[in-house]
Amino acid sequence: MQVTDIGPREDGKIWHRKLVSKNGVLATVIRNASARQTKTVRFLHVAFDTTGESFLGGDHHGNIYVFDISRNRFKLVQKTGQACTALAFNLRRTTEFLVALADYSIKCFDKDTRQLVSWMRGHEGAISSLSIHSSGSFAISTSSDTAQLWSLDTFQRKRKLNVRQSVGIQKVLFLPHSNTILSCFSDDSIFAWETDTLFCKYQLPVPQDGPRIHYRTFAVTQNGKTLAAAGRSNLVHLWCLDSRQLIRVIQMPSNVKTVRYLDFLPDSFDGGSNQTLGVLSQDGIMRFVNIQSCKQLFLIGSHEDAISSATVCPKGHHIVAVMDSGAIKIYDVRSLTTEISKPPQPLLKRVTKVNVSDGSCLKMKVNTGAGQRAVKTSGRRIQSKLLPTSVSTLDDKENDLPNGLSKKRLQALLREFGEYPAKYRMFIWRSLLRLPENHAAFSSLTDKGLHSAYLCLQEQYPIKSHKLQRGLQRVLSALAHWAAVFGETDYVPLLAFPFVKLFQNNPLICFEAVATVIVNWCQHWFEYFPNPPLNVLSLAENVLAHHDKELLQHFVACGVTSQLYAWPLLETLFSEVLMREEWLKLFDNVFSNHPSFLLMAVVAYVTCCRAPLLLCTDKRDFEYFFHHRNSLDIGAMLKETYRLMDRTPADIHPSSALNDFKPLTQGQYPVFNKYPTFIVEYQSQERERIRQQEVEYLRERQEVQKLHAEAVRQQAEFEAWYKQQELLLQGEEQRRLILQEEESKLAQQRARLAAMKRELKVKELSLIDSSRRRFLKHQQDQRRVQLKRLDDEIQRKMALRDQETAVAVQDIEVRQMELDAQRQLFEQQLAREQERVSQEVQTEVDTRSRRAEADHYTFQNLIHADADISQKNQKMLVEESLADAGQMEVDADWQAEVIKRLEEAKERQEKQRERLVNLGKQTRAKVDKVVQLMQEVEGKQWDDVVAKQAEREDERRAATSVNAQEDSLNPQKEKRRRSPCSSRGLLYKPTDISSNNQSDFSIDRGRGELDSKERELMQEIRELRMKLAARARATDFLSPSASSIHSH
Repeated sequence: MQVTDIGPREDGKIWHRKLVSKNGVLATVIRNASARQTKTVRFLHVAFDTTGESFLGGDHHGNIYVFDISRNRFKLVQKTGQACTALAFNLRRTTEFLVALADYSIKCFDKDTRQLVSWMRGHEGAISSLSIHSSGSFAISTSSDTAQLWSLDTFQRKRKLNVRQSVGIQKVLFLPHSNTILSCFSDDSIFAWETDTLFCKYQLPVPQDGPRIHYRTFAVTQNGKTLAAAGRSNLVHLWCLDSRQLIRVIQMPSNVKTVRYLDFLPDSFDGGSNQTLGVLSQDGIMRFVNIQSCKQLFLIGSHEDAISSATVCPKGHHIVAVMDSGAIKIYDVRSLTTEISKPPQPLLKRVTKVNVSDGSCLKMKVNTGAGQRAVKTSGRRIQSKLLPTSVSTLDDKENDLPNGLSKKRLQALLREFGEYPAKYRMFIWRSLLRLPENHAAFSSLTDKGLHSAYLCLQEQYPIKSHKLQRGLQRVLSALAHWAAVFGETDYVPLLAFPFVKLFQNNPLICFEAVATVIVNWCQHWFEYFPNPPLNVLSLAENVLAHHDKELLQHFVACGVTSQLYAWPLLETLFSEVLMREEWLKLFDNVFSNHPSFLLMAVVAYVTCCRAPLLLCTDKRDFEYFFHHRNSLDIGAMLKETYRLMDRTPADIHPSSALNDFKPLTQGQYPVFNKYPTFIVEYQSQERERIRQQEVEYLRERQEVQKLHAEAVRQQAEFEAWYKQQELLLQGEEQRRLILQEEESKLAQQRARLAAMKRELKVKELSLIDSSRRRFLKHQQDQRRVQLKRLDDEIQRKMALRDQETAVAVQDIEVRQMELDAQRQLFEQQLAREQERVSQEVQTEVDTRSRRAEADHYTFQNLIHADADISQKNQKMLVEESLADAGQMEVDADWQAEVIKRLEEAKERQEKQRERLVNLGKQTRAKVDKVVQLMQEVEGKQWDDVVAKQAEREDERRAATSVNAQEDSLNPQKEKRRRSPCSSRGLLYKPTDISSNNQSDFSIDRGRGELDSKERELMQEIRELRMKLAARARATDFLSPSASSIHSH
């Protein structure tokens, strides 16, 4: 068997050489914490993938490994940091797996990337199982109080199953290749639900006949048609899920008390209707049984190397078991049995005769009725080629053993190999010792509790393992309750310890094995109680004297008796001087032979060690030698033992003094009284008397201690009372002094407090006064700021008005200048035109006069010409006087319009002055009202009122001064208006006055008036042009008339 220690490695090979052992173990995987430490990190759970070639393994440190059997590799894929409680490796995404952790959560990891895919929470208890739907899209997690359905696509919880606290959940699982959920509860009820709608499809009937099973574990075949259920009994129920009926009850062997785990072993040719069921019982052995023939095919595990949990490969090729030691064992199914994966039988079969008398085939008959229990024809079958089961005959009836074993064949096997197979050793021992397994009798002994002699066993025999300590204490107490001498004997713990260590998981077998050894191999040991069995030791000494006188003489010469060289070996049953394997090999031979074999083994041990013993001369060296392990060939010792058994004379042979083997009786254990009862009773009485005396002494000492404690307490109370009184007096005096000091301090504090109150009051008054002054000042500042703001507003408006006025005046001046320039230009043009016309007229007159002079230049014409000239001059003077009269009329109209506009401006100024006076009156009224309010609030603060009145007087003075300035400005304007005017002055002064009056209007209105004035001026210019044109026409009219006159 190959053992692989993966240690701290993260990957590597599972085995170095593929070699399957005789018990079908392909490899054993363990993990030590480090190379220097031998502490084993226990694996807890395993789970196969869908291919059956890889499986997960999780240890209690939280490490998750992937073991690939086909590639012979293992790899560390995750470190969760906490122990896992369940694993699942058959998801739709083949690289992902689920881990249920100790913190009640479920995590999904990817084995290739080692990344956390999802983290699912919701359970409030430890998760016991994970079940994956055949599609790999859904998962069910089960705890004792709830089951939850998860979607593996979104990793969200879809449904939750809650139950009452009185009814717990055992397991919830998906049926293979089906859309059905099976829920199993602690009251043995089983329900089937639809996955999508969670509609209850059916309920399996709870068996009413026979004892209650208390279902704890369940298994379903791959076709989902058969359900196996078992629990706290050796019965396994098989249910047909199609008919919903209990079709079979399988009864396991009698040594199966509880079924811990069930799983079907798939077969390549069964079409999913698996016929092989694996049953893991409380003894750590997993038995695989054919559910049709009820035949046990093979088993894995043993009492020494028990299985904690197991998982079967989906293909049925391998079985992975987690052992109690924390290791993982990989079993090859094909090397365990040939009954699996057999091809179907041929259709053609021949009829053969069957020997009815052949009874070597072991079967378990099971009735299909639910109310009948299975009947077992034989207990257990040992499948070994060396030990085929056979039916005993009448000739060797005395060698017959239970379970179909033969003592002669076992002895022959032992002679040939020197020991029994380790796998079947415990079974063979139980058969050789013929243990009755009296459960009721053993329970009556254990119900009496711990014996008083072994209450403090851990003080005398300290053992590191608490489990082993309790088991030893329980077995020794049962022995003491069975026979009183075992509670008085000192060496019984040494004698029973190796059996307790060997059968620590089964106290009943351990007790019966020790009792059988005491009854048969410890005969006459207690006859000289409390001394060693001198009669038995003398038998061993006689044998030694017969076979090795020299060694005996050496012992005598050194003062060494049989109590020194034989008794240490007997009272410990060689457990101090032999290793475990050597001890097991020795007792394989002891249990297979006569009870005298043990004494012969003692003599053989001494004779095999004669060389070092002959060199010892000190008695202490002998004591050390027989209490410690020595280099000894156990095979040679056994050969020497058999030689002594064969060659020792009958008169000194121990078998003549010892009875043959007698097993314990069935039902009740035999009475053991082969000891001096009076001594034991006397010792027990003396011990009881001593115990009573000790109890009395302890009681009296307790009472004395109580009295002493009471006296000490009273004395202490008195002293404490006196001290307390002194302390009270001192405290009273101190308190009085402290009180006086405190009163003086209080008086000083009161005085300081009164002064502080006065100061605070003064400060408060000053603060109130300052706040009042500050408030008044703030109000004054606000009023001042408001007045200043009003003054600034007035100044700003005045400045804006002056600026607008100046701009308007400038615009009017520019327009006036433009008009003057145009008027001058027009006058120049008129002058030039008049001069040209006059020149043309003169030229024409000259030409005509010359023509007249040339034709008829006479005196009369000259007279007439002079008369015409005087008439013409008179006409021109008349026209000029008419023009001057028209111009004067126009000037008079302009003066009347200017006077009218001045009167309107004066009226507007009067209205504005009245408005300002009203505003001043309103302001003064508001100021008076504010001053009145301040007088009412402030009371007697007349200084501020006087200051306010002074400010108001100043404001009045300022207002009167402003009015006086305006009044002084008005005469100046009047003077400007009344300045002497010509035609141009009359045109200019109205514009100036109108510009001064424009202070109350906007600039746009001033521009509108200027435009109107410009239109009026243009109209005047057009009128002047018309007048000039009329003059020109009149001139043209006069010139022909004059010519006509001259012509006449």
